[in-house]
Amino acid sequence: MDRVLNLILCIGLSVAFVSCANARIVPTNSSPLGHDDATPTGSNFTHVCDPSRFDQLGLDMSIFGYCDSSLPYNVRVKDLVDRMTLAEKVRQLGDLAYGVPRIGLPKYEWWSEALHGVSNVGPGTFFDDLVPGATSFPPVILTAASFNESLWKKIGQAVSTEARAMYNLGRAGLTYWSPNVNVVRDPRWGRTTETPGEDPFVVGKYAANYVRGLQDVEGHENYTDLNSRPLKISSCCKHYAAYDVDNWMGVDRFHFNARAAEQDMVETFLRPFEMCVKEGDVSSVMCSYNRVNGIPTCADARLLNQTVRGEWDLHGYIVSDCDSIEVMVDNHKFLGDTKEDAVARTLKAGLDLDCGVYYTNFTANAVVQGKVRETDIDKSLKNLYVVLMRLGFFDGNPQYKSLGKDDVCTDQNIELATEAAREGIVLLKNDNDTLPLNSANFKTLAVVGPHANATTVMLGNYAGVPCQITSPIDAFSKHGEVNYKMGCGEVACRNESLIFPAMEAAKHSDATIIVAGLDSSVEAEGLDRDNLTLPGYQTQLINQVAKVAKGPVILVIMSAGGVDISFAKSNTNIKAILWAGYPGEEGGRAIADVVYGHHNPGGRLPLTWHEANYVDMLPMTSLRLRPVDELGYPGRTYKFFNGSTVYPFGYGLSYTQFNYKLASSKRSIHVKLNKYHHCRELNYTCGAYRPPCPAIHIEDLECKDHFDVEIEVQNVGKRDGSEVVIIYSKPPEGIAATYIKQVIGFKRVFVAAGASEKVNFSFNACQSLKVVDYAANSLLPAGGHTIIVGDSGVSFPIQVKFDH
Repeated sequence: MDRVLNLILCIGLSVAFVSCANARIVPTNSSPLGHDDATPTGSNFTHVCDPSRFDQLGLDMSIFGYCDSSLPYNVRVKDLVDRMTLAEKVRQLGDLAYGVPRIGLPKYEWWSEALHGVSNVGPGTFFDDLVPGATSFPPVILTAASFNESLWKKIGQAVSTEARAMYNLGRAGLTYWSPNVNVVRDPRWGRTTETPGEDPFVVGKYAANYVRGLQDVEGHENYTDLNSRPLKISSCCKHYAAYDVDNWMGVDRFHFNARAAEQDMVETFLRPFEMCVKEGDVSSVMCSYNRVNGIPTCADARLLNQTVRGEWDLHGYIVSDCDSIEVMVDNHKFLGDTKEDAVARTLKAGLDLDCGVYYTNFTANAVVQGKVRETDIDKSLKNLYVVLMRLGFFDGNPQYKSLGKDDVCTDQNIELATEAAREGIVLLKNDNDTLPLNSANFKTLAVVGPHANATTVMLGNYAGVPCQITSPIDAFSKHGEVNYKMGCGEVACRNESLIFPAMEAAKHSDATIIVAGLDSSVEAEGLDRDNLTLPGYQTQLINQVAKVAKGPVILVIMSAGGVDISFAKSNTNIKAILWAGYPGEEGGRAIADVVYGHHNPGGRLPLTWHEANYVDMLPMTSLRLRPVDELGYPGRTYKFFNGSTVYPFGYGLSYTQFNYKLASSKRSIHVKLNKYHHCRELNYTCGAYRPPCPAIHIEDLECKDHFDVEIEVQNVGKRDGSEVVIIYSKPPEGIAATYIKQVIGFKRVFVAAGASEKVNFSFNACQSLKVVDYAANSLLPAGGHTIIVGDSGVSFPIQVKFDH
């Protein structure tokens, strides 16, 4: 032990430093760049390699190769890392990197969030009198419901512009740990609000577009060397992988072991991350708290080094969810690891950055004890500092230098946030074309319910300070005389004492708007749901108000996850139902715009709304996607569940009517095989036709075969509107234990009343028609596949034939 202490002292560490576990310091209202003698105070900081900055520090910048912008990034980063002692290196491995004053390297706080706007969650970003707020877009689940890829990217561009402006003002960093691209496997998951829904393809497309919006520098989208491609800000796809249990029936994310079949990993849990890395070229991936099949994700070399960095070729760094290494030691008690064992194991697995203090406090000891090499630390530091160089942290970025206070909370961004909410809102019911309301006919409005005066609840989680907030009653007040009654004291609606005043308001109003639903006391990070019903007396409130209302009743549901509102769906007194997710800072305005027809709703549900008894059929902790007949478990998500629902995935109505006409399509695909192609077996149901060559492994094919689909969308109604065209593929009949159907493409198209628009799709046969078998092989099956156009009834077969 004395030998170890002597070695520690020799590398310049004190015993106190080595043993100060959990001594995390989170700065409050201070620049993410820190204020030590290597960094000028506040917003005077422009970039690391500013000659005047080095002059102030009394250093000669010319001797530091890492500041020579004529050199490649990898050469510069090697010079930077090689100048550090081991003691200095480990102090750069936590989310708060302490910097090295003697070589001119400043502090940097890696942890900022931008899930749906610049957030003040995490110490890297803050608001004050200079920058009091930023645009708060709708939480992701509602934005995803727009099924509008260009909107997703445009929001990312707006958020990154505000982030860059705040960075210039010393109020934000450059690295943002967003978005969340976990698939919503179970309707009870508390973090559904953060996600793009239950379909892995849709989630992956959202990830790629939002990340491109955040990261892409105009003119540099396509770069020969992606490791040096400039970044506007750095984005991170999280939480990798199979993470979707927060706290359910005493099972929490800090202890959960996700027992997932490789088939489900490939087909569902990993696919959005692969798309995020390959299509989005994201610069960071965050590993999750849970274990996957016994191994903590942040210590799994197969998931990190082999897959993310190896197979997918990540151009960036891998970061832990905050304090994941501590969770691995204290909660998972993985392999009885000491703190030094744990940091050695995660470093070697490919984890570059610890959101926490374990790397900072215990990595030096791990090196001294011979458990990890210093070169492993060097690799991680190089991954980290290349990203910062791509961001202009070292050299500056003239393209964004002019951004400042006037670029935050612009009218254009606030309008974009409103438009995102409008496009996401889903019309679930509209009996007798009750909506839109005509303000001339409905001069008095009863606006009741626990969310009638919603403000911060509309922002969801990971929100910063909004520019402004428009509540539902504020918005409806512009259209008529509003009689507001709460109906429930809070979302929990624990007593019925406030229902009667809401009934009285409805009795004497020309129309009634009930705004009900859930909030973060029901569904949130760290809190999964127990049921799929409305809390407390909300159902009673809705039914009793609807029963006595003088005029039409419109029910608006705010929630992330689905709610069993079968009672309202079948109640003839409730004429219309809208789902508004959590609609962001201008949510009230967006809802009123839809109710009064200033916007024709076109959103579609990004997840299935199950009946309440679904949760009684299987535990949340079962990760099996396919039905488990011997246990009576139904399938999960629309891809594998074939029971009755309240509303299915992709459901959504409009104030107009659309017809689809198949304009053109290819009906067969001939795949040329050679003697090196070997047929693969598939499991078929009893009595089903089995082709002579059931399938070919996709890895063995060049996958150059494509098929195009052209759909003519006709607006046969009287209102202009946008239609979401969703294309599904269905595998050949008889293949056992595969998906019912899967999304392979979608587009949102505006069509004027009485007009038509042609929508074109081009599909790669391997990617759009593949199945993943029980052994996790991705196969292209022979036989008659079916292409389905939404729920329109339009479908057509496409034959896959293997020609020898």
